[in-house]
Amino acid sequence: MLDGANSATAGAAPATAPREPHPPLRPLPEDALIVLPLYDTVVFPNTVVPLLIARPDSQAAVQEAVRQEKPVGVLLQSRREAEHPRPDDLHWVGTSVSVLRYLAGPDDAHRVVGRGLRRFRVLQFLEGWPFLVAQVQYIDDPQRDDPEIEGRARTLKARSLETLQLLPQVPTEMTAALQALDEPSQLADAVSSVLDLPVAEKQSLLETFDLRSRLDRLITAVTHRLEVLKVSREVADRTRENIGDVNRKHLLREQMRVIQKELGEDDENAAELAELEEAIAKAGMPEEVEKAARKELKRLERMPEGAAESSMVRTYLEWLTELPWRTEEAAPIDIAEARRILDEDHFGLEKIKRRILEYLAVHKLNPSGRSPILCFVGPPGVGKTSLGQSIAKATGRTFSRVSLGGVHDESEIRGHRRTYIGALPGNIIQALRKAGTNRCVMMLDEIDKLGSGGMHGDPNAALLEVLDPEQNSTFRDTYLAVPYDLSKVMFVCTANMLDTIPGPLRDRMEVIQLPGYTSQEKLQIARRYLLPRQLAATGLTPEQCTVSDAALAAIIADYTREAGVRNLEREIGGVVRHVAVRIAEGSVERMDVDAGDLHAILGAKRFEAEVAMRTGVPGVATGLAWTPVGGEILFIEAARTPGSGKLILTGQLGDVMKESVQAALSLVKGRTAELGIAADSLDKSDLHVHVPAGATPKDGPSAGVAMYVALSSLLSGRPVRADVAMTGEISLRGLVLPVGGIKEKVLAALRAGITTVMLPARNQRDLEDIPQEAREKLRFVWLERVDEAVEAALEPAGAMPGAAEVA
Repeated sequence: MLDGANSATAGAAPATAPREPHPPLRPLPEDALIVLPLYDTVVFPNTVVPLLIARPDSQAAVQEAVRQEKPVGVLLQSRREAEHPRPDDLHWVGTSVSVLRYLAGPDDAHRVVGRGLRRFRVLQFLEGWPFLVAQVQYIDDPQRDDPEIEGRARTLKARSLETLQLLPQVPTEMTAALQALDEPSQLADAVSSVLDLPVAEKQSLLETFDLRSRLDRLITAVTHRLEVLKVSREVADRTRENIGDVNRKHLLREQMRVIQKELGEDDENAAELAELEEAIAKAGMPEEVEKAARKELKRLERMPEGAAESSMVRTYLEWLTELPWRTEEAAPIDIAEARRILDEDHFGLEKIKRRILEYLAVHKLNPSGRSPILCFVGPPGVGKTSLGQSIAKATGRTFSRVSLGGVHDESEIRGHRRTYIGALPGNIIQALRKAGTNRCVMMLDEIDKLGSGGMHGDPNAALLEVLDPEQNSTFRDTYLAVPYDLSKVMFVCTANMLDTIPGPLRDRMEVIQLPGYTSQEKLQIARRYLLPRQLAATGLTPEQCTVSDAALAAIIADYTREAGVRNLEREIGGVVRHVAVRIAEGSVERMDVDAGDLHAILGAKRFEAEVAMRTGVPGVATGLAWTPVGGEILFIEAARTPGSGKLILTGQLGDVMKESVQAALSLVKGRTAELGIAADSLDKSDLHVHVPAGATPKDGPSAGVAMYVALSSLLSGRPVRADVAMTGEISLRGLVLPVGGIKEKVLAALRAGITTVMLPARNQRDLEDIPQEAREKLRFVWLERVDEAVEAALEPAGAMPGAAEVA
């Protein structure tokens, strides 16, 4: 009801130095007023208002009005920003004000107390004065007895008094002054002056000359204000009652606590409940989650202390309060620093590092965007887990690892229902609680070894929601039964192979292949990372133990055969521990290990190049195979015995590989003339095709070329070159079709000492993925048809079996 402004400001321009007295001005006409512009206050007749005069022009105007003992005409500025208002910057309806008191302040801002007299309308502005002067027409309300006006005035008066009673700290003089007003026009002006309306609305009331319309507008405004005050009073009363009830309960609890203390019965349960309530308040939960937590807390308060369910509810509340609900501010990502960390922690892997840097750059430029789920796929020991740790280090996040190998129960992902004894949330929520923040790098390790669906549910299906950026912002763990936002977690998955990952789950991830390392890359990794790590683990210094490059190369070639470097690190650890024993017993102070020392330390060589031995006779070809642990060489052996034309297959061959042998035999029978084979000889012989390592199941179409070359070698009597390995699927038309795993197969050939690799011509697109070292050491033969394979792989006709051996 009350207007917050108790004074008006006639300009806010900076005060200037006192001006010199101006010469006497000519007198004003009888119907003219000196005009005083105001910024934000409307003065009504019959009201007393304080005015603050700051502009020098306004001060001069008021001083001249006081000197001439005349009122000033107060007008509201229509353009508030005008520092020196002109007639176009003012409203032309205002109030004449008599100056009751004029005080010159020490801060060059003068103060005036004025009383509103009469409304006026400006007819025109006059020239010839150093301030604004206007010719005006006064407008007075008619004095007549009108029942409608009198009834409206009484209504306005009653509602205004009721409104004053609801306002706090209203002076009693204001209430008494309002009760003493009986004249409708004076009542309307008084209410307009104290009512907290916008300045524009007050100016509109001042310009409403019709008294009946003015009273109607004021009644509407006061009624609205009255309703607002009633609602505010009701809200305040209810709040006061609630606060009083809370204080009463608190007082009763304190009294109960004192009584129990006097009786020697300390209420540990009450203290625990208070801790839980405080933890809920500090956890920063979303509104929905906090509501559920407080509901469970109330249930716990009502339960007897020995109730079986109380421990279950207490454990649930502890899980809710200990989870990281607040989203911490993301640490800035430095791409250059991330590149340095990746190069420092990993040798090679340029393509993978580039993709990780792209991932981090996008996350830096768009932190709120939904990041893709990266999945590193590769053989064991190539650095998949350590890449995730490097991402966490580069982004300044906490690293959390969840092992999914062997998980066959959906509840391990989504959690168990709280009704079961010993129920817990799923591994995802447990890892977040352990990490202590929802801005972490969470590695889901061995995702390809998840169990398939069964009576315990399908954990692969449970992961669909976790790894979907469109859904994981409302992930619902069965134990928590409330949504949890996983969108701030940076998920990274690892797998050895993609075949066992269901299609819908694989579709949610961006797959990044990590192939095996070349021998040169392994040597660099051993020198830079593995050897220093093993020295530190055994407590030796680099001065006490040195291992030459020749020794490391010998360990790589003769004692390990793998795509990664895990076994290599074990063998290096064996060498370092041997040196540690010698130094610890005092027999030596330092030791330099060379290739010649390895036999005494690690024993006899575990691997040797058997390609020449196996391919020294016709009917043996070297194929290339892909396995989950990297590429391998695969020997195809064929033998002929007298018989009736049967085909015998051994070596744990799958259906697809058996069909490849059948297709290869059909191609050989169709090319007997080109191969120099007697056609009728096949009807009198049985062919036996065997793939060694018979305990290992083998399948796939990529051995078709090797099968064809082995049969062609057997039947033509021409041995296969010892330095040649091949891969590719064949068709009955004699075409060589593309296959997968080219990089892994080529690296396996390089490890086995092969110098020539025969690949399908349509796999030339995979050449850029092969390391530069392998491309430089190997000769590639690109096959369009199987005839090209025979020509490139078999020794010339008439060559002796021993001639197949090459340096």
